[in-house]
Amino acid sequence: MSWNDLGTIAPLVAAVLTAAAVLIVDFIVPGNRRAAIGTALAGLAVVAATILALAGRTQMAFGGAYSLDNLSTFLDLLFVAIAVLTILFAGDYLAPRGMPMAEFCAILIFAITGAMLVAGSADLLLLFIALELMVLPGYLLAGFARHDPYSTEGAIKYFLLGSFSSAILLFGLAYVWGYTGSTRVDVVAAALTRAIATGSIQPGLAMGLAFLSTGVAFKMAAVPFHYWTPDAYQGSPTPVTAYLSVGPKIGAFAIVLRLFVGALEPLKGDWLPVMIVLAAATMTMGNLVAITQDNVKRMLAYSSIAHTGYILVGLAAFAGGEHSGVSAILFYGAAYTFMNMGAFAVITALQRRPGVSSHITSFAGLGRRDPWLGALMALFLLSLTGIPPLAGFWAKAYVIVAAIQAGNPWLNALAVLAMLNAAAAAFYYLRVVVYMYMREPAQEIAPVTTGLLFRIGLAVTGVVTLVFGLFPVVVTAVSNAANVFHS
Repeated sequence: MSWNDLGTIAPLVAAVLTAAAVLIVDFIVPGNRRAAIGTALAGLAVVAATILALAGRTQMAFGGAYSLDNLSTFLDLLFVAIAVLTILFAGDYLAPRGMPMAEFCAILIFAITGAMLVAGSADLLLLFIALELMVLPGYLLAGFARHDPYSTEGAIKYFLLGSFSSAILLFGLAYVWGYTGSTRVDVVAAALTRAIATGSIQPGLAMGLAFLSTGVAFKMAAVPFHYWTPDAYQGSPTPVTAYLSVGPKIGAFAIVLRLFVGALEPLKGDWLPVMIVLAAATMTMGNLVAITQDNVKRMLAYSSIAHTGYILVGLAAFAGGEHSGVSAILFYGAAYTFMNMGAFAVITALQRRPGVSSHITSFAGLGRRDPWLGALMALFLLSLTGIPPLAGFWAKAYVIVAAIQAGNPWLNALAVLAMLNAAAAAFYYLRVVVYMYMREPAQEIAPVTTGLLFRIGLAVTGVVTLVFGLFPVVVTAVSNAANVFHS
């Protein structure tokens, strides 16, 4: 290890030091929530500054195991934004329930550190280690409300299925290593390219692809490997649900980009049918089940599954020969992060008082008794639906256009299915809007009160959702620059 290597991973080092600093501050001033939040936010600001200082560079570290490039920079900034928003939203929720803020911040930052390491992994072994660094803290966060049996149940299901999927993924990585003789992403891709040119592809490699596809599908909650998602989301504290709906999901797609788009790109003709089936099944099943839900948290959990299907359309488009599919995935990930976290933030605000459920009746009259929260919730739901000119519209449009431009009949059919699913999703999203503006609460409900940090976070998600929709070209330019896999 050299100083140059340390310089390349400086954002990771800064993130680890931030998590450690939060714990040290809590040791010095135990239970001081403001100190814990202030330390976490200041440290994450340093992490973001470090990422921006290295932006535009392309260099390798640790013998080629870690890659600093535009893709890792884009994803690292997105992960830091996720951590900042989660912390801003968590304070008002955790304090009335007596949950420790310092431990929450430290665990969250460690999880984000693992996600950042995933984004820059250029080695299959490092990719797996980074994955575990990302998901292990997630299990702790899911069960953070340790006195709530639903939280414990969700965390156990998340842990068990997550562990199985990690083992399956590792088995698939072992197949690839055994076939190519290397764990380096670029070496694996070169070996597979040579094997295809010489016609020496062995049937055993199909087994490795099957294990890899299954393991990744578990991580991104794609149908039929999605069963852990609703229980984990509903049982987790709502700020944790907001994080789980975007952090591990974006991390899973970072794995997909480094593994399938990077290492296994020569075999894209083989895994294209798998991605088409996964995308079609995931967005259709997610939307159909979401329609039946009366609990808004659970509804958004199934909605999250459906959005995984939309993002998979971009991956299928890449496999079909359209390299802009990767740029569409990146745009979708960024847009989805802010609009989905904003929606969960409104639920968090309603649940600031312990005992308030996330049933749809809790939203009755919200648009009149709290116009600000009601308007923002409507904004996020309309964006998730795909109504122009909001961020969600362009996110869906880019993945659908990429699929059409690929020129594959099956991808054209997938694009049509995506549009039909987007139309179907309007039912359950707009149903919440109807309750907010056209239903009266069954009983008198106390006004919703939120702290300054919470309001700042909510305002940021609302503004970004609007800006992404009104000025998509700017975000598209950034996502295109982050697409290091273009031809």
